[in-house]
Amino acid sequence: MQSQRAQSNLISSAQLESYEADGYLHLDRFVGDAALSALQTAADEFVEISKHMTESDKVLDLEPDHSATAPRIRRLNSPVDRHEVFRHFALEGEAAELACAILGGPARYHHSKLNYKWSDGGEEVKWHQDIQFWPHTDFSPLTIGVYLDDVDNSMGPMGVLPGSHKGQLYDQYESNGNWVGSMRATDVANLDLDQMVWLTGCAGSVTVHNCCMIHGSVPNDSTKPRPLLLQTYSRADSYPIAHIGANGVTGALSGAVVGGTSQQCVTVEGRQILGAPDWSRSGAPTIFGSQHDKG
Repeated sequence: MQSQRAQSNLISSAQLESYEADGYLHLDRFVGDAALSALQTAADEFVEISKHMTESDKVLDLEPDHSATAPRIRRLNSPVDRHEVFRHFALEGEAAELACAILGGPARYHHSKLNYKWSDGGEEVKWHQDIQFWPHTDFSPLTIGVYLDDVDNSMGPMGVLPGSHKGQLYDQYESNGNWVGSMRATDVANLDLDQMVWLTGCAGSVTVHNCCMIHGSVPNDSTKPRPLLLQTYSRADSYPIAHIGANGVTGALSGAVVGGTSQQCVTVEGRQILGAPDWSRSGAPTIFGSQHDKG
């Protein structure tokens, strides 16, 4: 990965100020041609795999009318864990560099997904906020999206409501207590949807949105799929809260720190905790081993 000084040149101070104020960025043609081509090829490989499937599994989420001759994929789950091209892009490549530049230092990777949003009615994503799906110890998490094909208004581009990341965090349960992952109609009715910004763009363009941003997309009514590769990061000193939502089921590489190292430090109720090393993969030593076995 580039040095931190080089990363800071990826975006301007004005763009950083815009992100802080509005909660999103749109970076036209951000991904280089070679990286974009590799991502497109990797995405196409999973379309071919899907042709041999008749129902969804843990890797690919298929629409009900998917078939070998007319594939219709909703999502590739955790592409970072499925293909080296996606892993490199998210943990070492341009997405990782951009996350570090926006967050101002090392970043903690959380999860990834590839939403294909298939042609001729590919499903809408209702208005929602992300942080309720995977709460963290702060509101630094952001999601970087990459359009793998040109996207116009007919293809169901993502829409964001500028400034909404600073407002209310909405209940995304139905009144009967069922989780639906979208805002209630009564809350949506109070939004000024005329202020929604629709993030169209050419292949290789990048979107960035804060975890508290109200966003969604309408069905894809065009004749082409709208593949959007998404990867989520937080500051390195931000941690997902276990046992809520998707935290803990986000992939083997979730929690990896990119662009540096973690100081294992977290602040709770104004008190700073310098925590022990991350033993999630190696296993924790006993207190006796830590205190007495010095090697």
